[in-house]
Amino acid sequence: MIYGRAMGSLTVGDVAGRLVAWCDRLMPPDERRDALIATLRAGFGGDDRPATAERLAEVERLAWTVSRHVALFPDPPATEPHPPGDEPDPARTEADPAGEEAPTADEPAWPPPDPDDVRRRAANVTRVERLPDGTGLLRIDGLDAVGLAQPYVDAAFGLLRGAGRIVLDLRRNGGGDPGTVALIAGWLLGDASVKLSDVVYRDRVRQWWTPERPPGTALRQDVDVLVGPGTFSSGEALAYHLRSRGRVRVIGEATPGAADHVLPVRLAPTVLAHVPNARVVDAVSGGNWEGTGVPPDLPCPADEALDRALG
Repeated sequence: MIYGRAMGSLTVGDVAGRLVAWCDRLMPPDERRDALIATLRAGFGGDDRPATAERLAEVERLAWTVSRHVALFPDPPATEPHPPGDEPDPARTEADPAGEEAPTADEPAWPPPDPDDVRRRAANVTRVERLPDGTGLLRIDGLDAVGLAQPYVDAAFGLLRGAGRIVLDLRRNGGGDPGTVALIAGWLLGDASVKLSDVVYRDRVRQWWTPERPPGTALRQDVDVLVGPGTFSSGEALAYHLRSRGRVRVIGEATPGAADHVLPVRLAPTVLAHVPNARVVDAVSGGNWEGTGVPPDLPCPADEALDRALG
């Protein structure tokens, strides 16, 4: 996730310290927050080396030992999402190209999706096919905002009605909206609403449930879910929630293990971070996939998973 160039006099310790401060501010108070803060402080507190991309990659990798979803993006392009009200001050950026004074944001948030872009991509529904043996194959490469994704998801699953079995390919699914996770899970878990998870924030808990469906409309076929290193975040959540309920067989390689919810925060004009702000608790297992990933029931290289499912 690291790219870019050296950032002048900004130091590794500066970035690690700001990351620690945001973790302390955003994460729910628990042992994992304390462990992440302690790990970053022990590893990079007072580190006065210039904050090159390679060194910030070291910070990122150390953070992953506690939270796999932490990410640092040095010198992001102008199209990199910013939290509302968090645009760098052009005057300060020019006077301080190293980013020695970091802009702040009271309410970090993801920018709204571009509806035209989502429609161009059909909400990341990239393949829907009925194979000669009657298998229904559905590939979803991301989870766009549910209000925009629902027509494409519903149309795809509608085409799978009557298939002999279903293969759901999540090997390139980088995550996205938990609401779309719930929508997809509802097609496979039954007509009645099913609780998927609690998401624990610093000041509240949000529950995620599948939507109630018209009687007889959920799909009942056997389902194989394909996963691998490219299955990330909410893509992992979908595989995990379905697997913990015994609804699917998971085929491929273990996923990276990024279960935390995150927000984008600018640590300096030249460094954007993804900082955890909530943890997920599956309603059946009482746990999640953080650090361990979703283990396959049928292990194989990810690029062989479809052949194994169809073999």
